[in-house]
Order: sequence, then structure tokens, then C-alpha cells
Amino acid sequence: MADPRAGLIDSARRRAGTCLRRLAARPRIAALIVRLAPRSVRTRTTLAAGIAVAVVLLVASAAVLLLLRANLVRSVEAGAREQAQVVGRLAADGRLPNPIPLDHGTDFVQVTDADNTVVASSQNLSDRPALTPTGTSDGHDTFDLAALGDEHHQRVTTLTADTPTGQVTVRVGASLHTADTAEDLTTAALAVLSALLVATVGVVTWRATGRALRPVEVIRSEVAAIGDRDLDRRVPEPGSDDEITRLAHTMNGMLDRLEAAGVRQRRFIADASHELRSPLAVLRTQLEVAHTHPDPAVRAAMVVGALQDTDRLQSLTTDLLLLARLDAGGHNGPQEDIDLADLVRTTAEGRGPQAHDVTLDLTDGLSTTGNPMWLGRLFTNLLDNAQRHARTTVTVRLAFDPAARQVVIDVTNDGPTINAAAREKIFERFTRLDDARSRDDGGTGLGLSIARDIAALHGGTLTVEDTDAGCTFRTRLPAGHHGSAPASGGRP
Repeated sequence: MADPRAGLIDSARRRAGTCLRRLAARPRIAALIVRLAPRSVRTRTTLAAGIAVAVVLLVASAAVLLLLRANLVRSVEAGAREQAQVVGRLAADGRLPNPIPLDHGTDFVQVTDADNTVVASSQNLSDRPALTPTGTSDGHDTFDLAALGDEHHQRVTTLTADTPTGQVTVRVGASLHTADTAEDLTTAALAVLSALLVATVGVVTWRATGRALRPVEVIRSEVAAIGDRDLDRRVPEPGSDDEITRLAHTMNGMLDRLEAAGVRQRRFIADASHELRSPLAVLRTQLEVAHTHPDPAVRAAMVVGALQDTDRLQSLTTDLLLLARLDAGGHNGPQEDIDLADLVRTTAEGRGPQAHDVTLDLTDGLSTTGNPMWLGRLFTNLLDNAQRHARTTVTVRLAFDPAARQVVIDVTNDGPTINAAAREKIFERFTRLDDARSRDDGGTGLGLSIARDIAALHGGTLTVEDTDAGCTFRTRLPAGHHGSAPASGGRP
């Protein structure tokens, strides 16, 4: 005898296999759908336009057919009702003929008494039994009219009338053949016209989309061909004032910025190499002299000079590293509300004895959001530059500009003014305007460039202006959450 448990185990295995096959088929179906889905914008746009027009036409055609059907059926019912009323009046007057003549648009007439016996009828229903309702459709009784030999639909109107011999029921049938024929012809015409319209919309959309996207393909091909050595190339801009033209204009603007960045990078590398080469050559010469000279005093002097050049190289490499971090963008380090009066005061007092006196005119309570170490470096560079060019004094003023809602820091020295043509050049890297800014007396030519980059990364600006007191470097920074208005009683 077979073990019943074996049958249950086989059945469970079959069901498990079926489930596994269904689960395995789903990823394949999803992958097939993804593979068959249109990938180009042109195809997707054409399909979307065709489907949208097809849906609209389908809804409109359905509405037209429903209205047409309702009007035709209403006309047929009105004719049948009028015929039934005429027959009812004849029956009420006792003048009901047999057979009953048919009006235009009606198929048959049958009059029955209370016992469902045929009293009178049209010629085509003579010797026919009384019509018996077989059901209800659309609120009307339906009849089996196969005996009439008509395969088309009919609408039967029923009413009752009082006659001298009793109450009778009048049934008048009207053919819906004309309504059905008109509906079929209209459906076919709408189907053909809808297909032609959808095809036309698809062709027009395909051609219009292709023409509109042709400049995009040209732009893509041009951008794909531009390498790091061909940043001077530009994408063609169409003559029309549309989204494609704005895209091309934006791409060319981006290429302009990339080309300018590449030029700045190459110039920066060349300038840095030049600036590093000179002190390295001097350092090597000093070390060679110190190594070969027999006089200990000369060797000591050469070592001191080498140490000074080493300090300058260290300062230069520090500035280059900071510039690289600034060029990378973003703020490294903490972002916090900074009390600018305290930062400026701490920076000025932490420098120790200086060649020229520093006068502070600070408004307390002003703050900005940023990196305190970088802003301290900004003020340090401006104070170094002011000390280098001042004759007798340096003035630092901190105030609030309510119109622009900015904090203004002015670092003024009473030294020589700067020519208007050179006021932007001094912020370029490795720029020295005169002998007072030589490698011996001045810095590396990076201080003002670093200061402007730090101000820009904090959402501010750094400019130079000539005033009655001398040359002023003006830094504008956005006011912080607690620096929208200056506190009363600023302390100089």
C-alpha cells in the first residue's frame, strides 16, 4: 500500500517549485520591460504625445457616440409613442381597425385585452400570439421578437387605454436599425479619423522633437570632443532665444570659467616655480660657501643667511598650501559666530612691538559667521601690508553698514597711495608694484591675494581705496546673527 505522506510531500514540492519559478520570472519580466522601454527623449516624447491624443480622442469619441445613440433612440421612441397614442385613442373611441396600419418608422402594432388576448394587430403580427415580456433592459420591457424574423434591435412602447369593452394594452415596436447603422458608421469613421490624427501627431512630434534636439546633440558632441588641452573651444549657440540657446550659452560660460581656471593654475604653477627657484638657488650657494670656506665667522654668517632663506621658503610654502585650500573651495574648520572686535583686537595685540603704532577704532557687538583662524589670517595679512607701507601710523576701524547689513573693517596706512590702474593688480598672486615690495623688504606677493580669497569665501569683498588719511583696504563681511546692529558705546 502506498504511503499517503509521500503524495503530500510530492504535492508540496510541486507547489514550492511553481512558486520559485514565478519568483524567478518576475526579475526577468522587469528586466525585459526595462530593456524594451524607449531610451531616447525623442521616442518618449512621441509616445507620450500619441498616447495623450489617443486617450483624448477615445473619451471624445465615446461621448459623441453616447450622445448620438441617445438622440437616435429618443427619436425612435417618440415615433413609437405617437403611434401608440393614436391607436389608444382609436381603441377608446371603439373605432380600432384590424389589421392596424403602420406609420413610417414603426415595425408592428399589437393590442391585447385584460386576458392577454389579441384584439387587433398589424398585418405582420396577424395570427400571432400576444407578445410576452421576457425581461427588463434600460427601464423598458424586452420581448422575444425572433418570430418577426428581424435580427436588429427594436424599441417596444407600451400604454393602456380604456375602451367600451374594457381596458386594453397597446404595444408598438419601432426598429433601431437606423440608429444601429448610424452608430456603426460613426464608430468606424471616428476610428479611422482618430487613427489618422494619432499618426499625424506622432509624425509631427517625432520630426519637431528631432529638429529641437538636434542642437543638443551638436552640443553634446562638441563637449565630448573638448579635452583638457582644448578648453578654448566653444559649443555652437543657435540663433533662437529658447532653452537650447540658454543651455549653449551656459555651457560656453562654464567653458570660459574652466579655461580661466586652467590659465590661473598654469600661471600659478609657473609663478610658484619661479618664486621657489630663486631662494633655493641662494640657499644652495650659501650652504656651499659655508661648507668650503675656511673662516668660521664667514661660515656662521652663511648659516644665518641660510636659516633666513629657509624661513622664507617655509612661509612661502605655507602660503601656497593655504591658497591651494582656498582654491579647493569650502570652509575648512569650524563655522561659528565670531566677535569681530575681539578678533581684530587679539590679532593686533598679539603681533607684539611693531614699526608703526596701530590705532583701533572698534564697535563692539559686531559679529560674522566663519572660520576664526582664516579671518585672523586675513587681518594679519592686511596689518603686515599696512606696516610695510605706512610712514607713521596704522588705523583699524570696525563699523556697521545698516544699508547693506554688512560689517566694514578698514585698515588704513598713511603711506603712498596706489594708482587706480593697479588697484586690482595688487590682489593678483606674486604681484609687487615697486621696490618697496621687493623680496627683501616685502613678502611673497601672496598676502593680499590670500586675504581677498578668504573674504570671498566668507561672502564678503576686499577692495582698496585712497582716503585723506592715506591708503585704505576695506573688507566687507555679512553681519552675523548677533551683529545686525552695533552695540552702543564703541570702545577705541
